[in-house]
Amino acid sequence: MSKNRYFWRQTALAAALTMSLSGVALAQSNASGAIFGRAESAPGGTVHLENVQTGLSRDVPVDSAGRYRASSLPIGVYKVSLVKDGATVETRDNVQVQVGTGIDVSFAAAASAANAQNLEGLQVVANALPAIDVSSVDSRTVLTAEVLQKVPVARNVTAAALLAPGTVLGDSRYGNVASFGGASAAENQYYINGYSVTNALTNVGLAQLPFDAIDQQQVYTGGYGAEYGRSTGGVVNIITKRGTNEWKAGVMALWIPKFLRSDPRNIIQPSDNSLYQFRNDNKSWTTEYGAYISGPLIKDKLFMYLTGDFTKQEGKTVGTAAAQQVSYYSVKSPRWLAKIDWNITDSHILEFTGFSDKTDETDQIYAYSYEPLGQGVYRGSVNLKNYSVGTNTNYQPGGDFYIGKYTGYITDNLTVNALYGKSKSEHEQLPTSASGGACPIVSGQYNDGTGNLVRPPACYLIGNLLAPGAEDKTHGWRLDVEYRLGDHDLRAGVDNQTLESYSGTSYESNERYIYTLAPASGQIAGRPDIQFPTGTLNYVDFRVFQAAANVKVEQEAQFIEDHWQVNDRWLAYIGLRNEQFSNFNGNGDAYARQRHQLAPRLGVTWDVFGDSSLKVYANAGRYHLAVPSNVAIRGASASTYSSQYGTFTGVDAEGRPIGFVPYGRTYYLNAADGTTPDPRTVAAKGLGAYYQDEYILGFDKQLATNWTFGAKAIYRNLKNIIDDMCDTRPFERYAERNGIDMSNAVLNGCYLFNPGKGNNFLVDVTGTGNFQEFKLTKADLGFPDLKRKYLALELYLEHQFSDKWYGKIDYTLSHSFGNSEGLLKSDIGQADPSVTQDWDAPELMIGANGPLPNDRRHQLKAYGWYQVTTEWMLGANVAIYSGRPKNCIGVAPGDPIQYGEAYFYCGGEVAPRGSRGRTPWSYQLDLSAQYKPHWAGDNLTLEANVFNVFNSQKVLSRQDLGETDVGVPDPVYNRPISFQAPRYVQLQARYDFSL
Repeated sequence: MSKNRYFWRQTALAAALTMSLSGVALAQSNASGAIFGRAESAPGGTVHLENVQTGLSRDVPVDSAGRYRASSLPIGVYKVSLVKDGATVETRDNVQVQVGTGIDVSFAAAASAANAQNLEGLQVVANALPAIDVSSVDSRTVLTAEVLQKVPVARNVTAAALLAPGTVLGDSRYGNVASFGGASAAENQYYINGYSVTNALTNVGLAQLPFDAIDQQQVYTGGYGAEYGRSTGGVVNIITKRGTNEWKAGVMALWIPKFLRSDPRNIIQPSDNSLYQFRNDNKSWTTEYGAYISGPLIKDKLFMYLTGDFTKQEGKTVGTAAAQQVSYYSVKSPRWLAKIDWNITDSHILEFTGFSDKTDETDQIYAYSYEPLGQGVYRGSVNLKNYSVGTNTNYQPGGDFYIGKYTGYITDNLTVNALYGKSKSEHEQLPTSASGGACPIVSGQYNDGTGNLVRPPACYLIGNLLAPGAEDKTHGWRLDVEYRLGDHDLRAGVDNQTLESYSGTSYESNERYIYTLAPASGQIAGRPDIQFPTGTLNYVDFRVFQAAANVKVEQEAQFIEDHWQVNDRWLAYIGLRNEQFSNFNGNGDAYARQRHQLAPRLGVTWDVFGDSSLKVYANAGRYHLAVPSNVAIRGASASTYSSQYGTFTGVDAEGRPIGFVPYGRTYYLNAADGTTPDPRTVAAKGLGAYYQDEYILGFDKQLATNWTFGAKAIYRNLKNIIDDMCDTRPFERYAERNGIDMSNAVLNGCYLFNPGKGNNFLVDVTGTGNFQEFKLTKADLGFPDLKRKYLALELYLEHQFSDKWYGKIDYTLSHSFGNSEGLLKSDIGQADPSVTQDWDAPELMIGANGPLPNDRRHQLKAYGWYQVTTEWMLGANVAIYSGRPKNCIGVAPGDPIQYGEAYFYCGGEVAPRGSRGRTPWSYQLDLSAQYKPHWAGDNLTLEANVFNVFNSQKVLSRQDLGETDVGVPDPVYNRPISFQAPRYVQLQARYDFSL
């Protein structure tokens, strides 16, 4: 064949591909993709699809309009052939199916059996296909294993998710988590092979997996369909690798050396420039070893993929000057994943996934002196299992997960998907003091009888201790049915999951002693039951705190959706999701239910020129979120928080009082007397669900063969939340107006309610179970309207891999503002989803409106790689963010609700949210170099990554606590909490081979 003829054949085929009418509707589960297109010359013909890696094949008919569609396809590489009258007319090779994405493979209108011989076998790589998926109406980023291997990115799911536009790193006090679209970091959902692996207790974070097991990671930042729910932030959907017809194996080793880490910045107390925390020596080294094997147990039928890695990190952390201790830690993280795929027939597929993510940590703790700097005596050790002392959330939702899935292509038009999964995660926190026993928490000081003030000895290591036997368990199932009816692709399904946790905390050794100087009168203010004898110098407050319970959340949903191909260029999406949430306390009683929470989802996409070169799309939807399980542990279940005052004659070596004599009654703080609150009184009657409305308008434009540009505008409006109110004044005023005797009434310390609107509560007005409904209006409660809004404009430019390079750049201009972050309160690092202090009383909401903690007005992200030679490749990843808003949280004049440092007040005046400027801009450049020597048969890869090349250590968050009393500055104000991670180097070797 001459070069000219070959060139024109390629040009004709490329033109046919580019002119395909890509708007054919599709529907697929959250663990698969679809292939669709037009074959106008072959109505009544067949399109044959074959997965070249597993041999799975399907034949789908071409309808009378010349369209075809194959949904719920396992991701992978396919060969697609058009067959007419028993002859292959055209073939497309190397068609890459991505998770949740439709691939348009259309065939030239002029094609026929007569020219099949000339076109057959012509290779068409995936890049030749249209880059724009005009069949989708959502906003997503799909990161393939290739991208994750070639771009320098830390080896965890959050780091990969941060490559997507509109995502920012959450507050460091919650661990390594992300915020999506202005929402709090507790509002996301994470899936692995279709099953949710989100933290079952708090909704903060997710279970991890061996990083190299990720085949594709799909990041939704909005506009997702009715199959997804329980999220008002984002969705991360991970599909793991699977076995193929080729036996493959590989090993890897990774090293992050300590000596190539830069020194972390010390934390300086801004009030007097003193050293708050010495961090220069807070360094570690990390090693990771991994291996995998995959292949066919039975060719074309049964496949396996097995991988595992083991990570070990050792280092030290010098605590604050107040803590006066240093911890030497050793963290071991063994992870494994096994996947079995069974193609029973080409119409029936079974998949089974098992994986484990566990972390074991041992901390050896020593005393530490700041004047001069130096290590002291051994204090004890702490053993941790799936737990971390470095964050406020503490729980690491790792554990064992098992997932089974069935896909059945029942007829050409009917597909069934069914999934069941379960998990179990055990948590442990076990301190052992140097003396071998458990120590009480000790604080305060006392008069030793000679006028000297003495601090009692203390040997406790932690403070609050995780309840023994803490664990999380989940199980869930989903079933959906897809049916194609003419121009409609219909899908309906059920999606249920139950989350169970036994959790809680207590004081270490279940004791806390607060030593205090006694007043000369011997009378304690506010405690008329206490009168110490004349001459009493000191007293001690002996406290006991225990709060642990088995709690549960049942989440149920039903959904239906229709992808309607209105005509060749317009596709409409219509969906409806119905959510039900039930929260149960430690006795198994439901204390909050939300039934029939309807979430409509609407979308449209317009293939403007009919050739997939310009797509305009829009969508609107409502998204609901359940109250996490953790709310029930203290708010709805039995807990004890007691205080007993008394005198003492001495103090033992561990800080316990000797000769303790109690005075007065035992006082229960926050009404926590060990009894379970009546579930009818925990939450407002008819409590509405947490939900958000969202609207998106965007376009994608193909600029040239390998360039794509796009933009979208996003508007999110949080319409309703659930939080707790801890204010009894509205009940008292209501009773007074309505002549209700409250002298024996039982009022809870706090109630779950819907802020910014009227709520009805049941109150036991006699203390004997005589409940009466209190219908409190919005004016009665006194709170402002709930407000959290997110506005964003996202722009991107992408160059598909060609001419030796790939690159993508995203810019996001956004604004997240209002008076509530959502489930969390990052201003103070409060990790109590749905029970933040924000809505405890109306006075706390004065000045609360403004830019929210996750508001990063400008974000610029760019990543890509350059294939220098066949042996050398360079990668880069750039991230630039504007700063986080700063507040001054102080004391309101008169401290009206006795909350102290909790109001948006400073200097006696309102200090509105975000009015104290912003943290500095942060920027980071990561670089990588890969070498694949030819002499090793391209099986060996040597790689070096340098993260944060310029060692930028900008402040990411600061203390917002501004004053301890009206006009009295708090010395911690503006003190840094977290910085960018210092520069470090990661060295890696990998060897892959075929068996």
